[in-house]
Amino acid sequence: MLLENGLTSTALKAKLFRGFSDNSRLIILEALQTGPLTVGDIVKTTGLSQSNISNHLSCLRDCGLVSVEQQGRFSYYRLSDERVAALLNLAGDLLAEVAKGVYECTRYIGPTKSNSPEIPLKIIAD
Repeated sequence: MLLENGLTSTALKAKLFRGFSDNSRLIILEALQTGPLTVGDIVKTTGLSQSNISNHLSCLRDCGLVSVEQQGRFSYYRLSDERVAALLNLAGDLLAEVAKGVYECTRYIGPTKSNSPEIPLKIIAD
C-alpha cells in the first residue's frame, strides 16, 4: 500500500519502530506504563537528565506515542494509547524467548554514545 506522502505501510511501520529503538525513549515509555508522570517524576524514575527527557518526550509526542495533559502548573505525560503498553509487554514476552539471539546478533550495532543508563540483560541458558 502506498500512502499519500510516498511511504509504504511497511516503511511507516519501520518509522514507528524507530520511535521505540532509542534506549532513552524506551525507558521513558516503560516508566509511563505505571501511569501519568511529570518530567520531574520521570527524572526520578529513570535517572535520565531533564533535558534528555524533554527532548525525547517531544519526539514521542510528535510521533503520537505519548500525550500530555496540563493540570495546574504541572504537565502530566501518559502513553497515548493502551496498545503502546501492550506492544511494550509483547516485546518483553518475545525477548524472553529470543534474548540469546538478540544479544549475540552482530548485524544490529547498539548506540556508540548514550546518555542512557545501562539496562541489565540477563541471558538464561536453556
